[in-house]
Amino acid sequence: MPATSHKALRAELQRKKKELSARLDRISLNLRRGYEADSKERAKQLEDNEVVDALGNEARGEIAKISAALQRMDNGEFGICTECGMPISAGRIAVYPYADECIECAEFDERRKARP
Repeated sequence: MPATSHKALRAELQRKKKELSARLDRISLNLRRGYEADSKERAKQLEDNEVVDALGNEARGEIAKISAALQRMDNGEFGICTECGMPISAGRIAVYPYADECIECAEFDERRKARP
């Protein structure tokens, strides 16, 4: 991958990580707020908190993936499949910039996970 593309992708990943961190901060604040005294309202708040918590978990997972991609950039391993060691296609990187596997290895993992 050309150095200019690498630099632009790094900036994009850092921007996305910052955006997700800010979202995670808002989610944390939302989860810490108090509950209403009314039992119906409290039940609704608890239900909403479950959804918000799931969004927080999703954001944490994405932040971890972005951090790992930035680490691979620092180590000169970015764009190399962690499973087979082959290059990850530019198209895959364009769509999924923190991919750590080539499409073939990712599809193999998905099929393996789908087996009962």
